[in-house]
Amino acid sequence: MKANTRLFGEIDIKEDKIIKLKEGIIGFPDLQNFTLIYDEEKEGKGSIKWLQSMDDPSFALPVINPLDVKPDYQMLVNEEGLESLGKMTEENTFILVTITVPEKIEEMSVNLKAPFVINTDNLQGAQMIVEDDYPIKYKIYEILNKKKAGE
Repeated sequence: MKANTRLFGEIDIKEDKIIKLKEGIIGFPDLQNFTLIYDEEKEGKGSIKWLQSMDDPSFALPVINPLDVKPDYQMLVNEEGLESLGKMTEENTFILVTITVPEKIEEMSVNLKAPFVINTDNLQGAQMIVEDDYPIKYKIYEILNKKKAGE
């Protein structure tokens, strides 16, 4: 499947790499088909990826694994919200959080309150509101710089 994206130009995405978010994402319920774009050579701790909409080529969100910036992140979600994703196990559960990069880059943050939960077996996903007291703006600039310096 060819997609002409705003950030990455024309890309070829295999059908088996399309993540289906049946409810869309918060604020964009009509965007339901996504793919994950990342630099395979830089894959690892602190690696920023892009959740690219296949429904709207101009829409892509920077995302990161929350454990890369908050190693003790353990979310509590309503079990009913997970039912539509199929059988979830520790091995097939993939979690991502959105990154916000404001004009002042030192204020870069992730939203730990509304992660994306993806079942890697069937590529069904959902954006969920966690029941824990996690912040919407968890600052990560210094965390990422320390990780980069440690490499």
